Amino acid sequence: MSTIRKIRKIVTGSRQVDGAGVKLVRVIGHADVQEFDPFLMLDAFDSRKPDDYVKGFPWHPHRGIETVTYLIAGDIEHSDSLGNKGSIQDGCCQWMTAGSGILHQEMPQASERMLGVQLWLNLPKIHKMAQPQYRDITAEMVPKVQENGAVVGVIAGCYGDRSGATQGDYVKTLFLDVTLEPGTEWQLSVEKDATLFIYIVEGAGYFEGEQSALIDSHKAVLFESGEQFVATADKEGVRFLLFSGQPLQEPIAWGGPIVMNTREELQQAFAEIEKGTFIKK
Repeated sequence: MSTIRKIRKIVTGSRQVDGAGVKLVRVIGHADVQEFDPFLMLDAFDSRKPDDYVKGFPWHPHRGIETVTYLIAGDIEHSDSLGNKGSIQDGCCQWMTAGSGILHQEMPQASERMLGVQLWLNLPKIHKMAQPQYRDITAEMVPKVQENGAVVGVIAGCYGDRSGATQGDYVKTLFLDVTLEPGTEWQLSVEKDATLFIYIVEGAGYFEGEQSALIDSHKAVLFESGEQFVATADKEGVRFLLFSGQPLQEPIAWGGPIVMNTREELQQAFAEIEKGTFIKK
């Protein structure tokens, strides 16, 4: 009999101002890296006030990570030091491998509602200096599986016989957008020892089987190991994002937008920024 995953930790996060003045909730961050490995950070944004976000994130560097930006609603223009530019819009995801180093900017545009998340995914030591690249995942590239009161969007990984636009080049990642109608129970078979957490976007639900307490929106829930994840929607339904991946179990040296394995590597990265040698050809 498969083991149902139990709740290990519920995280609300903290309200912060980042970039040039963007109001967001840092759901997980520095204090959570060991428990959420290989996931480093999750920022969530939900606003109907453009003044909360239009100042955006002007040019800044990244190295050693992947950033995954998923918009349920809104519009974010982006450009980078590789010459890429474009927009992330409703239902789209941008999967950026910073690798050896990239400079980019993300500028949210005034929208009726800005709703989404940015996830930071750690890169393994052997791939920290991988070649930077973008993967733009449009809404049309995200399979939607409808079944028994559930709609499951497959952004990354596989669900049933449907594959997302990526499997994760360096860390195999499952990323699902799950909406359950009121009272619907949904189960997912998962790798026993993989890290698994959800972020509840809207509504509320039960996530531990019959004995679970009700958990409402704008919270992240980290689960213990087990082969089965179970969710049951409350009377008004629930929508949550599910993330899962095998932990790297490697040392982390984290300084702002740079995440390496040692302090020396971190210091080298910042020295290269100062010298103008950060971007590798």
